[in-house]
Amino acid sequence: MKINYIECSPRGERSHSTKIAQAYIEQAKKNIPDLELNHINPWSLNLPEFDGDMLNAKYSVISGTDPSADEVSAWSNVKNIFDEFNNADHYLFSVPMWNFNIPYKLKHYIDIITQPGMSWSYTPEDGYKGLMTDKTATIIYATGDGYSEGTGFESFDMQKPYVNLWLTFLGFKKIERVVVDRTLFDAETAEKNALDVALKLANINTL
Repeated sequence: MKINYIECSPRGERSHSTKIAQAYIEQAKKNIPDLELNHINPWSLNLPEFDGDMLNAKYSVISGTDPSADEVSAWSNVKNIFDEFNNADHYLFSVPMWNFNIPYKLKHYIDIITQPGMSWSYTPEDGYKGLMTDKTATIIYATGDGYSEGTGFESFDMQKPYVNLWLTFLGFKKIERVVVDRTLFDAETAEKNALDVALKLANINTL
């Protein structure tokens, strides 16, 4: 059993989402003796810029219109990043909220992963189809304030809906979430409540 852990906060041990994710991993190791863990940190990756040259490489390679050697090389870098991401059974994300959304490094990583012919496809007959249909995920979200239903701030939360939409688009068959909520006001209670949920998921998760 292989888990890709995507650590999306640059704060290390000071990150609330990272702290809960690490506890989840330790519990999962006890629950799954043959667990293989691959740690992916977008902050330490040399993510290629998706600029005009990269877009030209993408469309040249995909359309097969005689791409140049530089274009083939540039697109192979994207494919290597996707192949590492794709090589897992279960995915654990630790995602802090930044300005009501996700960190920009995670968005950059998502833009590289989400490519036609790799993670999704399209045909006029079937429309859009996710190609990662055998995957499952657990998302550890951290927020400084509360954005759940009834708070009056639901519309401010673009973090959880976006990540859920993205993974659903890719075809993930099961997506679980843990929320470390209102860390600006009572981080200790927020972490305790989230830890209880995370450890239960790590125990019963069929992955």
